[in-house]
This record gives sequence, structure tokens and C-alpha cells, in this order.
Amino acid sequence: MNSLSGRFLILTTVFVMLAEILIFVPSIARFREDFLLNRLERAQIASLALLADDMLADDLEAELLANAGVYNVVLRRDEVRQLMLSSPIPQQIIKTFDLRDATPWVLIRDAVARLFTPENEIIRVIGEPVKGAGLLIEVTTDSKPLHMAMTDYGLRILGLSFVISIITAFFLFLAVRVVLVRPIKGVVGYMQRYAGAPEDARGIISPNSKVTELREAEEALQQLQTELTQALKQRERLAQLGGAVAKVSHDLRNILTSAQLFTDRIESSDDPLVRRMAPKLVNSITRAVSLCEGTLAFGRAEEPAPTLTVVPLHTIADDVVASEQLAVADACVEIRNDLPEDLVARADPEQIFRVIMNLVRNARQALVASGKPGKITISGCEYENSWCVEVKDTGPGLPPKARENLFTPFQGGVRKGGSGLGLAISQELVRGHGGDLLLSETGPMGTTFEIRLPRGDVTF
Repeated sequence: MNSLSGRFLILTTVFVMLAEILIFVPSIARFREDFLLNRLERAQIASLALLADDMLADDLEAELLANAGVYNVVLRRDEVRQLMLSSPIPQQIIKTFDLRDATPWVLIRDAVARLFTPENEIIRVIGEPVKGAGLLIEVTTDSKPLHMAMTDYGLRILGLSFVISIITAFFLFLAVRVVLVRPIKGVVGYMQRYAGAPEDARGIISPNSKVTELREAEEALQQLQTELTQALKQRERLAQLGGAVAKVSHDLRNILTSAQLFTDRIESSDDPLVRRMAPKLVNSITRAVSLCEGTLAFGRAEEPAPTLTVVPLHTIADDVVASEQLAVADACVEIRNDLPEDLVARADPEQIFRVIMNLVRNARQALVASGKPGKITISGCEYENSWCVEVKDTGPGLPPKARENLFTPFQGGVRKGGSGLGLAISQELVRGHGGDLLLSETGPMGTTFEIRLPRGDVTF
């Protein structure tokens, strides 16, 4: 009974029975009217014997009344009311029913009342004679036979209704099993098989239902399974890539650590040019080692918490500009640091360097790929509740696809061959400071990214 088809069976039986009950009430009223009209007709036929012969024997009159099922017969002809047949009435007349002008509601009311009144009563019934044989016919009769006939008729109607409801419900049960339950079980079977091996594309459902609603459900399930399978495959590839990157970062960190030891000795060189460039080389290698360590931490889904200190943002931007100018080569790309020299913020210097470096590098690559001259500007200011750093370029702007997945790893890349990790990592680093990385504007005139770092209650 907990199945869909079983509940359909029960509901159909109940609803058909309710419908039959609604039909039963006017039916029983019609049956009562026909019963009483039949008594009037039989009484009229019995009175014809008296019209043929004015004198009837008492035995014959009693037999005619018994066959008609009445006590008295009154016939009005030519405005004259005449007692045609008569016999003693055992008790007083209780009710009178006039069938000539009775409305359906009156007939239903009287039928229901009689059905629930089993006691015998003497009733008077008035009607019109058949065949125009007078103006009025009136009989007196018992109510018990009427009640018994109505009860028998009602029980037969209810029994027939119950049989009809059972047969209807059974056929509906079979129809639901074929049309709905079987396809639904097929969909459930696909879901169970797919749950056992979601990475197997053979478990994806193929919509084939001819029922519109079920086909829509199958198509929605197919889309969901396809997207989930692709997501699982991508996740597996990302896990493999993460393992490979972790191994490379581990070995690269060891190599860079060795190179860092050699650069410490280069600082003691007598060559002025070497001594001038050595600090920048040391800083670059140090940042590379930190980046490898950060990559290993990211592979463990544990980006290190920022070490907050007072950071001169102008100096950080200078290091970014110096690093990126070396990569510009012969391209007509100008990189400017317009940050105020006295602008400081409370942040992790290495992480802020990585964020600004990623934004400037993306802008530089976009300008070089466009083949047109351009400019990258790093600017910023201090507000009452935050510090703001803007990286603005005059490049071609971001395409719609890149804007939709801008901060999604491996999906927000614009440059061919790019991984799309730079902006995702940058946003994570900025949010680690309690701030946010936003795309302020993008279009044919250029793109602007905004780094916002909260001040809180910090004072310098």
C-alpha cells in the first residue's frame, strides 16, 4: 500500500464510491417517485372496474385494493371528487405528498427522510391520472413497502457501485504500473547504477520516455549526471596535477635553496654591477623559495596565514615593476608605479607582492598579446576603513567567458595555455587578510582590478 500504484488503487476506489454516492441521492429520489406513481396507476386501473359496473362485491373491491397496494382511491372527474374504492384505514394519515408540482429538491428531501424512517406510516399520495382520465387521483397507502423497496434498491446500487469502483481501480492500477511506475523504476535503476560508478559515462541515462513529465525528468537527470561525471574527471585530473606540482615544487625548492647559498657569496663580489644586482637576485630567489613552499601548502589545502606587518606599498610595487620590466623586452609596454611613497598598510609583504605581481603580469601579457602599445599603472589611496591598490591597464579588456569564471581555478584563464590559477590564488591571499579582490571595470579601453585591505582599528 506504500507504492504509488497501490495508493492509486485505494484512492480510485474511494473517489468512485464518492461519485456513486452523489449519484445515489437523486437516484433514490427518482425510484421513490416511480414507486408512488406506479401505485397511483395501479389504483387508477383498479377503479376502472367500478366505472364499468356501479356495484362491486365487497370481496372483489378488497381484492382490487390489495392488488393496488392501497386503502382508498379518490378520483376527481369533471370537478367532482368521488371515492371510487375504499377500505378501513388502520390508523391516522400522517403525511400527504403531492407529486404533481414537486420540485427535485422536494423529492430528494422526502426520499432521504423516508429512507431513514423505517416505521410504518399511513400516507396520502396525490397525482395526475394517466391518459387524461381525470383531474386528480388520490390514494392512501402504507409507507413500509416503500421503505423496504427503497432500502433494497439502495443496497443494490451501492453494491454495484462498489464492484464498478473495484474494477475501475484495478484497471487504473494496471495502467499506472505500465505508464508511470515502470518508467519511474527505470529512472531509479539508472540512478542506482550511476551511484555505484559515477565516473563511468556508460551509467548516464538515455531519455526515452514518451510521457512529457517523465522525459523532462530524464533529461534533467542526464544533464546532472553528465555535469557530475565531468566534474569528477576534472577533480581527478586536478588531484593528479596537484600531486605532480607538489613534487616539482619540492624539488625546485631544494634547487633554489642551493642557488640561494651561492647568491649570498655573490654579494661580496668586487664588481659594482654585480654588487648592485645581487640584492635583487637574492630577493627573487627568496620569493621563489617562498612560492614553492606556498604551493606545497596550497596542495594540502592549507594556504599559510599572513604574517601582518607594516608594509610600504610603494616599495613592494617598485620590486614588481623592476621584475616585470625585464620581461617586457622590446614590447611597447610602460609600467608605472604611482603609489604614494608614504602609503603603508598592514599586510604580509610576500603575499601582497604575489598579488600585485599576478595582476601586473596578467596585464602585461594581455598588452603584449594585443601587439599594441599600452600602459600599466599601479596606484592607490587610503580610506577611513581600508587601503586600496588599483592595477589598471589600457589593454583590450576581458572576454565574457573569462569574466564568468574569473576567480575559478583552471577556468578563468584568458591567455592560451594559461592555467587560470593566478587570480584564484590572489583572491584567496587577499581574503586571508580580510579584504577582497574586485574587477572594477573592463572593456575596450582597459581593465582595472582593485585590492581592498581592511584597516580595522589599526593606527600608525
